[in-house]
Amino acid sequence: MNTITVVGSINLDTNLRVDHMPKPGETIHTKELYTAGGGKGANQAVAAKRAGAKTNFIGAIGNDAAGTVMKELLSEEEIELAGVQVLENQVTGQAFITVDETGENNIIIHSGANDAFTPEDVLAQRELIEASDFVIAQFESAVESTVQAFEIAQAAGVKTILNPAPALAKVPEKLLKVTDMIVPNETETEILTGITITDEASMTEAANQLHDLGIAVVIITVGSKGAFYHFDGKSGIVPAMKVKAVDTTAAGDTFIGALSSILKKDFSNLVEAITFGNHASAITVQRFGAQPSIPYQNEIEK
Repeated sequence: MNTITVVGSINLDTNLRVDHMPKPGETIHTKELYTAGGGKGANQAVAAKRAGAKTNFIGAIGNDAAGTVMKELLSEEEIELAGVQVLENQVTGQAFITVDETGENNIIIHSGANDAFTPEDVLAQRELIEASDFVIAQFESAVESTVQAFEIAQAAGVKTILNPAPALAKVPEKLLKVTDMIVPNETETEILTGITITDEASMTEAANQLHDLGIAVVIITVGSKGAFYHFDGKSGIVPAMKVKAVDTTAAGDTFIGALSSILKKDFSNLVEAITFGNHASAITVQRFGAQPSIPYQNEIEK
Protein backbone atom coordinates (compact mmCIF):
# COMPACT_ATOMS: atom_id res chain seq x y z
CA MET A 1 0.00 0.00 0.00
CA ASN A 2 1.41 3.38 -1.02
CA THR A 3 1.30 6.36 1.33
CA ILE A 4 0.20 9.48 -0.54
CA THR A 5 0.29 13.05 0.71
CA VAL A 6 -1.74 15.56 -1.29
CA VAL A 7 -0.99 19.27 -1.01
CA GLY A 8 -3.74 21.41 -2.47
CA SER A 9 -7.30 22.57 -2.70
CA ILE A 10 -10.48 21.75 -0.83
CA ASN A 11 -13.70 23.11 -2.37
CA LEU A 12 -17.37 22.71 -1.74
CA ASP A 13 -18.91 22.32 -5.21
CA THR A 14 -22.28 23.68 -6.30
CA ASN A 15 -23.31 21.64 -9.33
CA LEU A 16 -25.82 22.74 -11.97
CA ARG A 17 -27.12 20.34 -14.62
CA VAL A 18 -28.43 22.05 -17.76
CA ASP A 19 -29.53 21.10 -21.28
CA HIS A 20 -26.95 23.40 -22.85
CA MET A 21 -24.41 26.01 -21.80
CA PRO A 22 -25.91 29.52 -21.65
CA LYS A 23 -24.83 32.05 -24.24
CA PRO A 24 -23.77 35.54 -23.08
CA GLY A 25 -26.87 37.32 -21.77
CA GLU A 26 -29.01 34.16 -21.88
CA THR A 27 -31.05 32.96 -18.87
CA ILE A 28 -31.75 29.23 -18.65
CA HIS A 29 -33.27 26.83 -16.13
CA THR A 30 -31.35 24.03 -14.42
CA LYS A 31 -32.43 20.40 -14.49
CA GLU A 32 -30.81 19.73 -11.12
CA LEU A 33 -28.86 21.55 -8.40
CA TYR A 34 -26.79 19.85 -5.71
CA THR A 35 -23.66 20.33 -3.62
CA ALA A 36 -20.79 17.86 -3.30
CA GLY A 37 -17.19 17.63 -2.17
CA GLY A 38 -14.62 18.92 -4.64
CA GLY A 39 -11.36 20.75 -5.21
CA LYS A 40 -8.64 19.16 -7.33
CA GLY A 41 -6.52 18.37 -4.29
CA ALA A 42 -9.36 16.83 -2.31
CA ASN A 43 -10.56 14.90 -5.38
CA GLN A 44 -7.11 13.40 -5.88
CA ALA A 45 -6.87 12.50 -2.22
CA VAL A 46 -10.28 10.80 -2.27
CA ALA A 47 -9.33 8.93 -5.47
CA ALA A 48 -6.06 7.69 -3.94
CA LYS A 49 -7.76 6.59 -0.72
CA ARG A 50 -10.64 4.81 -2.45
CA ALA A 51 -8.13 3.06 -4.72
CA GLY A 52 -6.36 1.61 -1.69
CA ALA A 53 -3.65 4.09 -0.64
CA LYS A 54 -3.05 5.50 2.82
CA THR A 55 -3.71 9.20 2.25
CA ASN A 56 -2.75 12.43 4.02
CA PHE A 57 -3.83 15.96 3.18
CA ILE A 58 -2.13 19.34 3.60
CA GLY A 59 -4.30 22.39 2.90
CA ALA A 60 -6.77 24.79 4.47
CA ILE A 61 -10.45 25.54 4.98
CA GLY A 62 -12.28 28.52 6.45
CA ASN A 63 -14.04 28.54 9.81
CA ASP A 64 -17.44 28.34 8.12
CA ALA A 65 -20.26 25.96 7.24
CA ALA A 66 -18.63 24.90 3.95
CA GLY A 67 -15.41 24.07 5.78
CA THR A 68 -17.28 21.98 8.33
CA VAL A 69 -18.99 20.03 5.55
CA MET A 70 -15.73 19.38 3.71
CA LYS A 71 -13.85 18.31 6.84
CA GLU A 72 -16.65 15.87 7.66
CA LEU A 73 -16.68 14.46 4.13
CA LEU A 74 -12.91 13.93 4.05
CA SER A 75 -12.94 12.46 7.55
CA GLU A 76 -15.56 9.93 6.42
CA GLU A 77 -13.08 8.84 3.74
CA GLU A 78 -10.54 8.20 6.55
CA ILE A 79 -8.08 10.67 5.03
CA GLU A 80 -5.58 11.99 7.59
CA LEU A 81 -6.37 15.69 8.07
CA ALA A 82 -3.76 16.74 10.64
CA GLY A 83 -2.23 18.98 7.94
CA VAL A 84 -5.46 20.86 7.21
CA GLN A 85 -5.49 24.35 8.74
CA VAL A 86 -8.72 26.13 9.76
CA LEU A 87 -8.20 29.80 8.89
CA GLU A 88 -10.35 32.32 10.76
CA ASN A 89 -10.23 35.16 8.23
CA GLN A 90 -10.78 33.11 5.07
CA VAL A 91 -13.76 31.40 3.48
CA THR A 92 -13.56 27.80 2.37
CA GLY A 93 -12.87 27.37 -1.33
CA GLN A 94 -15.92 26.90 -3.51
CA ALA A 95 -16.55 25.91 -7.12
CA PHE A 96 -19.61 26.47 -9.28
CA ILE A 97 -19.88 23.77 -11.94
CA THR A 98 -22.24 23.69 -14.90
CA VAL A 99 -22.62 20.38 -16.77
CA ASP A 100 -24.54 20.06 -20.05
CA GLU A 101 -26.22 17.09 -21.72
CA THR A 102 -23.00 16.05 -23.52
CA GLY A 103 -21.11 15.76 -20.23
CA GLU A 104 -18.97 18.84 -20.84
CA ASN A 105 -18.53 21.32 -18.01
CA ASN A 106 -17.41 24.81 -17.14
CA ILE A 107 -16.16 25.72 -13.69
CA ILE A 108 -15.80 28.98 -11.76
CA ILE A 109 -13.66 28.80 -8.61
CA HIS A 110 -13.32 31.04 -5.57
CA SER A 111 -10.04 29.93 -3.98
CA GLY A 112 -10.50 31.39 -0.49
CA ALA A 113 -8.47 29.46 2.09
CA ASN A 114 -6.74 27.40 -0.61
CA ASP A 115 -4.55 30.37 -1.49
CA ALA A 116 -3.94 31.35 2.12
CA PHE A 117 -2.04 28.44 3.68
CA THR A 118 1.68 29.16 3.70
CA PRO A 119 5.05 27.45 3.21
CA GLU A 120 5.41 27.62 7.00
CA ASP A 121 2.19 25.60 7.35
CA VAL A 122 3.66 23.01 4.98
CA LEU A 123 6.99 22.99 6.83
CA ALA A 124 5.13 22.09 10.02
CA GLN A 125 4.06 18.86 8.24
CA ARG A 126 7.62 17.83 7.30
CA GLU A 127 7.38 14.43 9.03
CA LEU A 128 4.13 13.63 7.21
CA ILE A 129 5.75 14.38 3.85
CA GLU A 130 8.95 12.49 4.63
CA ALA A 131 6.97 9.37 5.56
CA SER A 132 5.18 9.33 2.17
CA ASP A 133 5.88 7.44 -1.04
CA PHE A 134 4.46 10.21 -3.25
CA VAL A 135 3.49 13.86 -2.80
CA ILE A 136 0.89 15.22 -5.24
CA ALA A 137 0.05 18.87 -5.93
CA GLN A 138 -1.92 21.03 -8.39
CA PHE A 139 -2.33 24.75 -9.08
CA GLU A 140 -5.53 25.45 -7.11
CA SER A 141 -3.49 26.52 -4.08
CA ALA A 142 -0.50 28.76 -3.38
CA VAL A 143 2.47 27.76 -5.56
CA GLU A 144 5.06 28.70 -2.94
CA SER A 145 3.49 26.18 -0.55
CA THR A 146 3.76 23.51 -3.24
CA VAL A 147 7.43 24.36 -3.80
CA GLN A 148 8.06 23.94 -0.07
CA ALA A 149 6.35 20.54 -0.03
CA PHE A 150 8.23 19.27 -3.10
CA GLU A 151 11.59 20.47 -1.76
CA ILE A 152 11.01 18.57 1.50
CA ALA A 153 9.90 15.50 -0.44
CA GLN A 154 12.80 15.42 -2.86
CA ALA A 155 15.36 15.86 -0.07
CA ALA A 156 13.83 12.81 1.65
CA GLY A 157 13.68 10.64 -1.48
CA VAL A 158 9.90 10.97 -1.75
CA LYS A 159 8.65 11.16 -5.35
CA THR A 160 6.67 14.22 -6.46
CA ILE A 161 3.76 14.36 -8.91
CA LEU A 162 2.64 17.72 -10.32
CA ASN A 163 -0.71 18.21 -12.02
CA PRO A 164 -0.23 21.69 -13.57
CA ALA A 165 -3.91 22.60 -13.53
CA PRO A 166 -5.48 25.07 -13.79
CA ALA A 167 -2.70 26.11 -16.16
CA LEU A 168 -0.34 28.93 -15.20
CA ALA A 169 1.22 31.18 -17.81
CA LYS A 170 4.54 30.91 -15.98
CA VAL A 171 5.46 27.98 -13.75
CA PRO A 172 8.39 28.67 -11.39
CA GLU A 173 11.48 26.82 -12.60
CA LYS A 174 12.34 25.94 -9.01
CA LEU A 175 9.12 23.92 -8.81
CA LEU A 176 9.79 22.03 -12.04
CA LYS A 177 13.30 21.18 -10.81
CA VAL A 178 11.83 19.29 -7.83
CA THR A 179 9.11 17.55 -9.86
CA ASP A 180 9.62 13.84 -10.66
CA MET A 181 6.41 13.31 -12.66
CA ILE A 182 4.22 15.86 -14.43
CA VAL A 183 0.68 15.14 -15.65
CA PRO A 184 -0.72 17.93 -17.88
CA ASN A 185 -3.48 17.68 -20.46
CA GLU A 186 -2.99 18.85 -24.07
CA THR A 187 -3.80 22.51 -23.36
CA GLU A 188 -1.62 22.64 -20.25
CA THR A 189 1.23 21.01 -22.17
CA GLU A 190 1.08 23.72 -24.82
CA ILE A 191 1.11 26.45 -22.17
CA LEU A 192 4.10 24.82 -20.44
CA THR A 193 6.17 24.17 -23.56
CA GLY A 194 4.78 26.35 -26.36
CA ILE A 195 4.28 23.18 -28.44
CA THR A 196 0.82 22.58 -29.90
CA ILE A 197 -0.21 18.98 -29.29
CA THR A 198 -1.47 17.42 -32.52
CA ASP A 199 0.00 13.92 -32.57
CA GLU A 200 2.44 11.56 -30.87
CA ALA A 201 5.43 13.31 -32.41
CA SER A 202 4.44 16.66 -30.89
CA MET A 203 3.83 14.98 -27.53
CA THR A 204 7.32 13.46 -27.69
CA GLU A 205 8.81 16.87 -28.49
CA ALA A 206 7.00 18.43 -25.53
CA ALA A 207 8.03 15.57 -23.24
CA ASN A 208 11.68 15.99 -24.18
CA GLN A 209 11.48 19.68 -23.35
CA LEU A 210 10.05 18.81 -19.92
CA HIS A 211 12.75 16.17 -19.41
CA ASP A 212 15.35 18.87 -20.07
CA LEU A 213 14.01 20.65 -16.95
CA GLY A 214 14.83 17.56 -14.88
CA ILE A 215 11.39 15.91 -14.86
CA ALA A 216 11.83 12.14 -15.19
CA VAL A 217 8.28 11.09 -16.13
CA VAL A 218 5.85 12.90 -18.43
CA ILE A 219 2.22 11.82 -18.83
CA ILE A 220 0.01 13.86 -21.16
CA THR A 221 -3.68 13.08 -20.80
CA VAL A 222 -5.56 13.23 -24.09
CA GLY A 223 -9.19 12.84 -23.01
CA SER A 224 -11.09 10.01 -24.63
CA LYS A 225 -7.92 8.86 -26.42
CA GLY A 226 -6.20 7.94 -23.15
CA ALA A 227 -2.79 9.00 -21.86
CA PHE A 228 0.63 9.42 -23.50
CA TYR A 229 3.70 8.57 -21.42
CA HIS A 230 7.40 9.25 -21.91
CA PHE A 231 9.93 7.82 -19.46
CA ASP A 232 13.45 6.42 -19.64
CA GLY A 233 13.48 6.39 -23.44
CA LYS A 234 10.15 4.58 -23.70
CA SER A 235 6.86 6.12 -24.81
CA GLY A 236 3.38 5.28 -26.05
CA ILE A 237 -0.32 5.93 -25.65
CA VAL A 238 -2.31 3.86 -23.17
CA PRO A 239 -5.84 3.93 -24.61
CA ALA A 240 -8.86 5.00 -22.58
CA MET A 241 -11.89 2.77 -22.16
CA LYS A 242 -14.80 3.54 -24.48
CA VAL A 243 -17.74 4.69 -22.34
CA LYS A 244 -20.61 7.18 -22.57
CA ALA A 245 -19.60 10.21 -20.49
CA VAL A 246 -22.28 12.12 -18.60
CA ASP A 247 -19.98 14.39 -16.53
CA THR A 248 -16.23 14.80 -16.99
CA THR A 249 -15.73 16.64 -13.67
CA ALA A 250 -12.91 15.05 -11.62
CA ALA A 251 -11.92 12.59 -14.37
CA GLY A 252 -8.32 13.84 -14.43
CA ASP A 253 -8.14 13.97 -10.64
CA THR A 254 -9.40 10.39 -10.41
CA PHE A 255 -6.78 9.29 -12.93
CA ILE A 256 -3.92 10.80 -10.91
CA GLY A 257 -5.15 9.60 -7.52
CA ALA A 258 -5.79 6.05 -8.71
CA LEU A 259 -2.49 5.88 -10.62
CA SER A 260 -0.52 7.00 -7.57
CA SER A 261 -2.11 4.35 -5.38
CA ILE A 262 -0.33 1.49 -7.18
CA LEU A 263 2.65 3.24 -8.81
CA LYS A 264 6.10 1.97 -7.78
CA LYS A 265 8.64 4.57 -6.72
CA ASP A 266 11.01 3.53 -9.51
CA PHE A 267 8.12 3.90 -12.02
CA SER A 268 8.77 0.36 -13.26
CA ASN A 269 5.01 -0.37 -13.47
CA LEU A 270 4.12 2.93 -15.14
CA VAL A 271 1.97 1.45 -17.94
CA GLU A 272 0.09 -0.75 -15.46
CA ALA A 273 -0.55 2.27 -13.21
CA ILE A 274 -1.76 4.38 -16.16
CA THR A 275 -4.12 1.59 -17.20
CA PHE A 276 -5.47 1.43 -13.64
CA GLY A 277 -5.96 5.22 -13.68
CA ASN A 278 -7.73 5.03 -17.05
CA HIS A 279 -10.13 2.42 -15.71
CA ALA A 280 -10.88 4.57 -12.66
CA SER A 281 -11.55 7.74 -14.68
CA ALA A 282 -13.77 5.79 -17.10
CA ILE A 283 -16.04 5.00 -14.16
CA THR A 284 -15.96 8.61 -12.93
CA VAL A 285 -17.19 10.12 -16.20
CA GLN A 286 -20.26 7.87 -16.15
CA ARG A 287 -21.46 9.49 -12.91
CA PHE A 288 -22.41 12.99 -11.80
CA GLY A 289 -20.46 15.17 -9.39
CA ALA A 290 -16.78 15.28 -8.40
CA GLN A 291 -16.18 13.20 -5.29
CA PRO A 292 -19.49 11.27 -5.50
CA SER A 293 -18.35 9.90 -8.88
CA ILE A 294 -14.93 8.60 -7.77
CA PRO A 295 -14.80 4.78 -7.72
CA TYR A 296 -13.51 2.37 -5.08
CA GLN A 297 -10.73 -0.18 -5.53
CA ASN A 298 -13.05 -3.15 -6.05
CA GLU A 299 -14.94 -1.28 -8.80
CA ILE A 300 -11.72 -0.40 -10.64
CA GLU A 301 -10.35 -3.93 -10.42
CA LYS A 302 -13.51 -5.34 -12.01
